[in-house]
Parts: sequence; C-alpha cells; structure tokens
Amino acid sequence: MVPEGLFGVFDPMGVLALLLLYGPAYLSNTGAMIFGKAIPKITGMKVWVIDGGKDWKDGHRILGDGKSWNGLLGGPLLSALLTMLATFLWHGNGLSSKPLYDPLMGMQNADPWFTILGLYGSAFFIGYVLGFGSLVGDSLGSFVKRRRGLKREGEISSKAPLLDTLPFAIVCFIFGLVLFPNQLYGSLQLIPSMIWLLILTPIIHRSVNVFGYKIGLKSVPY
Repeated sequence: MVPEGLFGVFDPMGVLALLLLYGPAYLSNTGAMIFGKAIPKITGMKVWVIDGGKDWKDGHRILGDGKSWNGLLGGPLLSALLTMLATFLWHGNGLSSKPLYDPLMGMQNADPWFTILGLYGSAFFIGYVLGFGSLVGDSLGSFVKRRRGLKREGEISSKAPLLDTLPFAIVCFIFGLVLFPNQLYGSLQLIPSMIWLLILTPIIHRSVNVFGYKIGLKSVPY
C-alpha cells in the first residue's frame, strides 16, 4: 500500500472528479480504435499508418501498423463530443457540485477566446486537444515498446501494462496543465489527484480494453 503522505491525502471524490473531467480524453483511445480500425473495416477506407511502414535504426518498426493517422486525428473527436456532453450535463456546476464539475467552470472570465468559440465550441476544442494529447502519449509508449523489441504479431498487440497506460495519461495531464492553465484542467491543485489516478489508470485502461475486446474492437483484452 502506498503511504498516504507520499502523494497527499487520498480523496476518492477528488479522484472521481478528475476522472470525470479527463475521462473523455482517456476514451480517445477508444475513438482511435473506431476511426483507425472499425470504420476502415466497415467502409473499406484506406488506413494511413503514421510511420509509413519504416523501421527505426534498431531494425524494428518506428510505431507499427497499430498507429494510424486515421486514429490519431479521428480518435479525439470522441473525446471532443464527450466533453460537449459533460458540459451540457453539468454546465453551471461549481466546486460544491463535486465530483460533477462543469468542465468549463470559470472559463468565461479567464480566456478571451471563449467569446469566439462559445460554450460548446470551447468544450469541443478542449476535448479534442486533450484527446489528441492522450494519443500522442499512447504513441510515445508504442515507440518505447518497439525499442524494447515488443511488437505486434499480426493483429495481436504486445503485452506491456505500464507502457500501454501511463504514457497516454501523463501526456494528457501535461497538455491540460500547460495548455489550459486558466481552466479547471490546468489547476495545480489537481496534481495530487492526478498522481493517484495514474496509480489507478492501469486498472481503468484494462477495463476499457476488455470492453473493446468484448465488442470486437480489439483482438486481445489488453
């Protein structure tokens, strides 16, 4: 068990609030499976692999066939739409509504570009950016896996629990903290909950992958 004082007091409601806030970005990986695999399979759409089939200097593929532009650019759309839904459901909720925070809490007074994009345009933009960050982190994890010789065998992905989970969550949080410092997403007070959520992320990620496996989006449950 991790000592309580190491990462701050464990606040279950705080971690749940953070999960709901960043949850749409977490699910961009599911969106990537939809746009990178399911839609091309159904429609016959061409899949554009990010690394173009090229190898790194170690002789292994740079990222592999599992990482495509279809998924990288299409996956965040799911995150964006879910952020819009969360905004619709919880708009106007303040700190007293924990864990159901308004994702755009205080944004009207913090960022001038809110007046350009409006409520749902801003929600879409933030959701897409964070979802994209999550998939960038996922690709970085795949890059490291390849350098370690962990690769796909046909449609079967390699098994590396931490590299399959932590990079996408870490980069997603970094995107939020750095790109949206005036928003709830960029509040430094969220960092303790972020650390606790990183500890729980492998479990959450495995659950999502099992679901994807059950409905046929993934060939393995990890």
